[in-house]
Amino acid sequence: MRTLISIGLFLLTTFFTTNVNAQTAVERGEQVFDTWCTACHDDTRRTPGTAALAAKYQGALPALLEERTDLTPAIIELWVRNGISIMPFFRKTEINDAQLADLGAYLTRNNGN
Repeated sequence: MRTLISIGLFLLTTFFTTNVNAQTAVERGEQVFDTWCTACHDDTRRTPGTAALAAKYQGALPALLEERTDLTPAIIELWVRNGISIMPFFRKTEINDAQLADLGAYLTRNNGN
């Protein structure tokens, strides 16, 4: 009986932990974005990253990263780790791999997956 109760508690804990983690990855990613990315990629065209993307895409794609639907976690990781154009790279001591995965979840939340 004790074994069945232990197994039941383990399964419930695993189920709820998995669901909570899945629900909060986007929220954690938003916090990473707010901490590291909004200085250059906020919702105004006056920030360097948003202005650079507006000039690059000329309306073909949204300049705001948070509105994009074409981003993938792999391209986000590439850009964050290596930088692109005027964007600097970020070290693992600044944005660790778990935070980068959460950032990917946040920026791909609109992709309809």
